Amino acid sequence: MEKISFGTANWMVLILYLLAMLAVGVYFTKKSSKNTDAFFTAGGKIPAWAAGFSIYATTLSAITYMSTPEQAFLSDWSYSAGNLTIFAIIPILIYFYVPFFRKLNVTTAYEYLEERFGVSMRFIGSLLFTLFHIGRVAIVIYLPTLAITLVSDINPIIIATAVGGLCIIYTFLGGMEGVIWSDVIQGIILLGGAILLVVLGINAIDGGFTTVIQNAMDNDKFLSAKNFQFGGVAAAIPIIFLGSIFNNLHQYTASQDVVQRYQTTSSIKETNKSLWTNGILALITIPVFFGLGTVLFSYYTNVEALPEGFNTSALVPYFIVSSLPAGVAGLLIAAIFAACQSTISSSLNSISACVTVDFKQRFFGKDDKKDVWLARIIVIVAGILGMAAALYLISTNRAETWNLFLSITGLFGVPIAGIFALGIFTKRGNAPGVLIGLFLSALTSYFVQKTNLTPFTVSIVSFFSSFILGYIVSFLFPKYNKNIIGLTIYTKNESYTKTKGSDPHRITAVK
Repeated sequence: MEKISFGTANWMVLILYLLAMLAVGVYFTKKSSKNTDAFFTAGGKIPAWAAGFSIYATTLSAITYMSTPEQAFLSDWSYSAGNLTIFAIIPILIYFYVPFFRKLNVTTAYEYLEERFGVSMRFIGSLLFTLFHIGRVAIVIYLPTLAITLVSDINPIIIATAVGGLCIIYTFLGGMEGVIWSDVIQGIILLGGAILLVVLGINAIDGGFTTVIQNAMDNDKFLSAKNFQFGGVAAAIPIIFLGSIFNNLHQYTASQDVVQRYQTTSSIKETNKSLWTNGILALITIPVFFGLGTVLFSYYTNVEALPEGFNTSALVPYFIVSSLPAGVAGLLIAAIFAACQSTISSSLNSISACVTVDFKQRFFGKDDKKDVWLARIIVIVAGILGMAAALYLISTNRAETWNLFLSITGLFGVPIAGIFALGIFTKRGNAPGVLIGLFLSALTSYFVQKTNLTPFTVSIVSFFSSFILGYIVSFLFPKYNKNIIGLTIYTKNESYTKTKGSDPHRITAVK
């Protein structure tokens, strides 16, 4: 396939966007340098709407921006059921998890795991998060780098450096406050860019919206009876919905990048508002991003054909650089960059929080000034590792990366959500029980993944196996069941604090 020149006008628009993101990081440098609380939680002074936009931009990465239209283009809207699950779990988050994490007043989610199950579980939870998100950074950089270099003459190292390198710099400078306000800007750009793509795509098709709808109905591109059949060619809606519930439970209850944002607002009420803001934005995502894939299916059916052997992971950027005017194309490529960078910056800050708080401060003590610099160094190291892995992945030229990401989430992320639920909702769970249960869950999920079942099935099995096996095995070790801080003993007049003294990391209940 002949590659397309990116053009001077497009470069100017893209560079302007990247410089604006860098300016945000520079602006918040002084505020984030005070101490680690400022660097990791923005001092708890972020407004609810901004925190909600940040959660949305964090969870919507290039994986969503490019793989969602790809999924709708290749198949149908069945995966949209996953977006609706946020409304199923928000009440659970608001009633149980948010008050719990706010009262614990912890920097990382895994501090709770130590008090409930011992330091080994805190270490494992934090380590798994760190490794998972370095891999996530790699996939998020890899997707646009692969896609854009497939269709244009831009060097992949330039793309990886622009997406990852500048993101490292503004995360290094601005801390969590810089990350959140960058997320707000990037969220507006990525959502506005996607809407503009849908409009431009419809306008380029003879017959416009009517043709798009007719093509979609003729080719079963929306939903049909087959989407509710188990074992069919299409993914079954109930499995997608249930699997997405546990994927979201992992992200909103056991993943540091989202849980960390619960501490960035001034109150529980504001945190709850941020979750509803995120939910509304997630709902908007369905017609915008799945609609984009449907529009592109109609466009490449009626207007022109895709090149032979085309990698559909590059579908969105190919349409942008081959079919849209100069300047507009640059703006929309910037929207893809925004989707990448909002996720990368959150991952880097959260990785930094885990390594600094769960490892350095836990075992070697706290020194705010030095720890802020350590946190910034970790941002650089994690970012470079993610960029290096991304450049390595480019050689694989892999398509359908959404399913790859979902499989990784089901194997390494969702089991930890099961462990959090076990600790919070039961009294029986204990350290040796959950460690053995986690190991058995990983084995079970691995063998399930080897079958032809969907990644959503892996997530369902991962959550229930870690919860149930951890609970059952805990009966064999009753004497280890010492510290129980969970919703089973949670009362409205009870709060938690880190006690000062010989063990500053111990969390105790205070009436």
